[in-house]
Amino acid sequence: MSTKTLIRTPLLAGLAGLLACLNPFFAQAEDWQEGVHYALLPVPVDTQTPEQIEIVEVFSYACVHCYTFDPLLDEWLAGLPDDVGFRRIPATFNKTWGLLAQVFYTAQVLGVREAMHMPIFRAIHEPEEALDLRKQEFLEQLFREIGQVDPADFNNAFGSFSVRSRVQQADAHGRAYRISGVPSLIVNGKYRVDGTMAGGNANMLKIVEYLVAQERAAAGSHVADGAQ
Repeated sequence: MSTKTLIRTPLLAGLAGLLACLNPFFAQAEDWQEGVHYALLPVPVDTQTPEQIEIVEVFSYACVHCYTFDPLLDEWLAGLPDDVGFRRIPATFNKTWGLLAQVFYTAQVLGVREAMHMPIFRAIHEPEEALDLRKQEFLEQLFREIGQVDPADFNNAFGSFSVRSRVQQADAHGRAYRISGVPSLIVNGKYRVDGTMAGGNANMLKIVEYLVAQERAAAGSHVADGAQ
């Protein structure tokens, strides 16, 4: 695989967004249907924050759609209610994506995940910054320049049991969520929302809001039943 396979242009991203807008499954909120606009997982997956309604984004730094979705998602997250939690899990569809999952968890272990998140995306998808992040010397350079991480500290974390264990867990979660493409959003370990079914990235967030409201209402009814 050449470096070019990891790099996409803004033009392609724009075309992808246009195609998403033309998706025939676009619908109003009252028309969201299970099996049409979102999927019910056959087996619920335990959440990390049972006291909250959990939203999980499954993504990859190699995915241009994840890159273009990220600013929209961040804007949405800024208004997240207190009863809703959010976390990211990297997809591991192939060797390259597994390596980038390792990069994600290395940044997490080193405490620089937020600082490194967009620079990693840009290093892959922006032509003027394009780096082949499969090469460890480029990773060391990026973490040193952006995260002020010493190369020795980077290498220790990158090859650590903790990071490799988290990548394995991410792979297991991706399988449990039945992920076939990214970005995908998982609502409370029960529902999967992706751009293809939703009809575009903006619709993904609308459907997530709809499902969150459903989960909130269900939790409220359970509390009421228990109080009787």
